[in-house]
Amino acid sequence: MALSKKPTTGMRDILPEEMQIREYVSGVIRDTYGKFGFTSIETPCVENIANLTNKQGGDNEKLIFKILKRGEKLNVAEAATEEEVVDGGLRYDLTVPLVRYYSNNAAQLPSPFKALQMGNVWRADRPQRGRFRQFMQCDIDILGEASNLAEIELILATTTTLGRLGFQDFEIRINDRQLLKAMATSSGFAEEACDSVFITLDKMDKIGMDGVEAELLENGFEKEAVDRYLELYRGLEQAGDGVAFLAEKLAGNLEPSVTEGLREIIDSVNAAKTASFKMVFDPTLVRGMSYYTGTIFEVAIPGFGGSCGGGGRYDRMVGKFTGKDVPACGFSIGFERIIMLLLESGFRIPDRPRRIAYLVEKGVDGQALCDVIARAQAAREEGMQVLVVRMNKNKKFQKEQLEAQGYEEFVEFYKEALKN
Repeated sequence: MALSKKPTTGMRDILPEEMQIREYVSGVIRDTYGKFGFTSIETPCVENIANLTNKQGGDNEKLIFKILKRGEKLNVAEAATEEEVVDGGLRYDLTVPLVRYYSNNAAQLPSPFKALQMGNVWRADRPQRGRFRQFMQCDIDILGEASNLAEIELILATTTTLGRLGFQDFEIRINDRQLLKAMATSSGFAEEACDSVFITLDKMDKIGMDGVEAELLENGFEKEAVDRYLELYRGLEQAGDGVAFLAEKLAGNLEPSVTEGLREIIDSVNAAKTASFKMVFDPTLVRGMSYYTGTIFEVAIPGFGGSCGGGGRYDRMVGKFTGKDVPACGFSIGFERIIMLLLESGFRIPDRPRRIAYLVEKGVDGQALCDVIARAQAAREEGMQVLVVRMNKNKKFQKEQLEAQGYEEFVEFYKEALKN
């Protein structure tokens, strides 16, 4: 039986043209984040299964690629539960590994610690446009900074990066989980029911206000609570300043520092931004991860229906490892979706070195070949990208292929000419 040439479902091969753009984008990301003081780290792709299934990752915990124990520890025949045969899993995001990393190495790290992490993650998800089972994530996080300075720096670093990549007129949508909770509990929902309410609220952009109302009622919530809750959202539609509206409506149920903090973040980012984007308060923004404790945000880019990045504050996650909470906040760029949008727009890498192909006829060898190689090396020293290849019989087709790879100039070397 012949072996399969195709990648496993949800995985993919990356061809050279896309790989060049990916490397360019990675370079821009690292350079920009470095200017904001973020330092690169690396964590293993395999994490302890207990860390990945600690009820912090939302639906992602259902999508883990789990790893069986090895050798004598693996006894499938006698195992009564999955825990007896599984001890690890491929990471589904970079946040859980980062928090474990910080918890293990905090004594050797500065405070606050500004981390940049880029690496593949894996989710057993249904593949679709812009979504794969193996994909690159790019995270920046600040651990040890309790003030809004963390959110401001994360948003400015991310938007500056997107601006350098040519994205314009995108949105940063911002909300706060404390505000979401206050809206729900002040309407009459029990605190333990909030996550269920938020799952429905998160569908607002797809099913509308009427759809949210119908689903909440279908889930058994009291009509009075549903009516009060949605009345807040109807009021927001008429309000000129949503943050101020909710500060007034939720007085007594929400700490003033929450809305004051949102205002400070929005105003500070608007005052300092260099890219072309809008800060938008979005009271329906939920974010799926249950580890978020405060501010949450997402990137919305024209031309793509879903989120192209997001993050938020997760002040209680380090405490799960150490017993002592540490303020933490992070922002993840949707690397794969950004690459997809750049490819679809016909993006070309700016200021790329001049590309020259040296086509060397068969029979050019010995000293003549040494002279060609020396010329290529000299051109490379001058900053050009030079490919040295043997000339094909179908030279026209060969040049067409090289032009498709970005080569713009051709130099041909024939054995008879070099003899002279």
